[in-house]
Amino acid sequence: MTLTEKAAQLGSVNAGALFDEQGHLDEAALDDHLSNGIGHLTRVGGEGSLSPQTAAERTNEIQEYLREETRLGVPAIPHEECLSGYMGPEGTTFPQMIGVASTWSPDLLAAITDNIRRQLEAIGTAHALSPVLDVARDLRWGRVEETFGEDPYLVASMACSYVDGLQGDGDGISATLKHFAGHSVGAGGKNRSSVSVGRRELRETHLFPFEAAVRTANAESVMNAYHDIDGVPCASDSWLLTDVLREEWGFEGTVVSDYYSVEFLRSEHGVAADRQEAGITALEAGIDVELPYTDCYGEHLVTAVEEGQLDEETIDQAVRRVLRMKARKGLLADASVDPETASEPFGTETATQLTAQAARESMTLLKNDDDTLPLSGEELETLAVVGPKADDPQELLGDYAYPAHYPEEETDFEATTPLDAVRARSGDHGFDVCHEQGCATTGHDTDGIDQAVDAVAAADVAIAVVGARSAVDFSDAEGDDDRPSVPTSGEGCDVVTLGLPGVQQELVERCHETDTPLIVVVVSGKPHAIEWIAEEVPAVLQAWLPGEQGGAGIASVLFGEHNPSGHLPVSIPRTVGQLPVHYSRKPNTANEEYVYTESDPLYAFGHGLSYTDFEYGDLSVSTDELRPSGTVTAEVIVGNTGDRAGHDVVQLYASAQNPDQARPVQELVGFERVHIDAGDAKRVRFEVDASQLAYRDRNLDLAVEAGPYEFRVGHSAADIVASASFEVTETKPVPLPERTYFTETGVSDAER
Repeated sequence: MTLTEKAAQLGSVNAGALFDEQGHLDEAALDDHLSNGIGHLTRVGGEGSLSPQTAAERTNEIQEYLREETRLGVPAIPHEECLSGYMGPEGTTFPQMIGVASTWSPDLLAAITDNIRRQLEAIGTAHALSPVLDVARDLRWGRVEETFGEDPYLVASMACSYVDGLQGDGDGISATLKHFAGHSVGAGGKNRSSVSVGRRELRETHLFPFEAAVRTANAESVMNAYHDIDGVPCASDSWLLTDVLREEWGFEGTVVSDYYSVEFLRSEHGVAADRQEAGITALEAGIDVELPYTDCYGEHLVTAVEEGQLDEETIDQAVRRVLRMKARKGLLADASVDPETASEPFGTETATQLTAQAARESMTLLKNDDDTLPLSGEELETLAVVGPKADDPQELLGDYAYPAHYPEEETDFEATTPLDAVRARSGDHGFDVCHEQGCATTGHDTDGIDQAVDAVAAADVAIAVVGARSAVDFSDAEGDDDRPSVPTSGEGCDVVTLGLPGVQQELVERCHETDTPLIVVVVSGKPHAIEWIAEEVPAVLQAWLPGEQGGAGIASVLFGEHNPSGHLPVSIPRTVGQLPVHYSRKPNTANEEYVYTESDPLYAFGHGLSYTDFEYGDLSVSTDELRPSGTVTAEVIVGNTGDRAGHDVVQLYASAQNPDQARPVQELVGFERVHIDAGDAKRVRFEVDASQLAYRDRNLDLAVEAGPYEFRVGHSAADIVASASFEVTETKPVPLPERTYFTETGVSDAER
């Protein structure tokens, strides 16, 4: 390969650069961008807004050009976004990941991403820019909705299953772990802002999910984060991208840049004088491929080698990784797909059932005083449905769903809204439905609230569907707070308050004054500080952003067709001023109180109610003394003492009782989602390796420390119902090959 051809393998081209105004491939553009080959094709189907069949046809045409018209005939790696489903026309839209995390079901997520894999493969895609492994600790950050929550163990568990489903046995779609690393704790809760975090917290909290996914799920790609950590941008951090990722963890895949992050070394961080210096810096740090198009690589890298500023072997090393991935994905053998069958995995009954199941199981019942829920359709005469989230399909979607990401595009997207689903049940049960929006998600207009209040006053029961709109903010303009639909959740949509946006709080309060029983459904990608609602309203359901079957999922819980089983993957604060409020704070942070409010969250991590009751027995451990290279088994019997079957999420926490440094009050080390019939009981077993208790010592080496520990089991981090103590007999370093990341669990029948 010539130097120019090698540099081309480290670049990319976006779909828009290759299409003419009619959506056909532009021959001159192909020659301009692809004559020396290319590394990646950026979102041919998604960015091109192409149907599955057309996306497959265009991808084939581009690959044919590369095969027939370039000297080497090396195909490209087509990539797409797929956070909550393929982000392109006709892609199935699943619940946003914060909702999927509420299921605490890695198996369900693997089934979801297996379905996504089939759709991506059909259009010729080989690489996906998901999942998000950021640990959500600052809830002002707009991208909380993209995460699996606040706990590194839960994030790692879900992320590994995401990778398993997407990559299959290695012949599927390359998963990309992002954003490496610490992206969720930027200054001020702002996207891309600087991160100040110590190496111990960085490793134990923010790097742990990435390490687990690299070493146990064999993730094939990693994407750098935008921000700097203590002044060093992640895109130029060789310690992070090379020393830790490759040399320490043994990662052998490709590192791709977050979109424009190489250029941001110049234009945003100011650590590179020009694009050539930005390209050199990023490549030497460990970024193999520049996305979404070649801006600082390509000819800039060629010039850098010719001028003696860059060692050609650095380029060679990255090119080898890219070519190995192309070979592994089968692209070198045959990069074509069959356009005639490209639509087959789309719109299937299996996909619909799967997204409906995910929506149902993500529903998290926060409060249910006086058994307000479930509703009985036979006993209702009139049901009022109010609120801005009740009857807009787009309000059910996360920021990386195609219709939300490109709201200006005309799509055939169909979704069941909460109002749709309630009306469908009114026909079955014979009650009337009155709907009034009341207000918009944002803005100051209260003109519609009186009509909503009148509807609520005339009804037997009322449902208020409120929350935040999700989208990606591509503009640099500040949001006009009087506009009716400003996104306050999603990428670039960071906020300084966690209350319900706009006048939605006023809508809820006015409806509550009618004395009609009120149910509040929160449809949003972030937790909201809803302390007044939690105190005054009898029933509150957190529905997150539940996807195209979200309305049906909400209604199935409200009417008791599905027993709610979601549990919070993130703590819900009383006020934004409490942040950080995650459950695993250190004792002094967790226990100190404020003048006007307490330190505890409004709803704790792991919280979630059911229409039945689960009772826990004593927690037993297999040994009182644990060798630092041994394992300990913890068991608890969980009985369903109610009158209907349901799922419970049994959570196991560990606490170091006398450590030599300040440690979190407790940390999740295992969980099991278990189904129990009414009157039955299950024995839930957790087998924990001693290395899972390890933490970074004062030299930042991983070690299991001798001393007393306690296991705790409960319904949430704040609702611990049983505990058991044991002693680790001696201190021992934990070499990386000996580290265990996940607890083995098992469920068997038991007597109550």
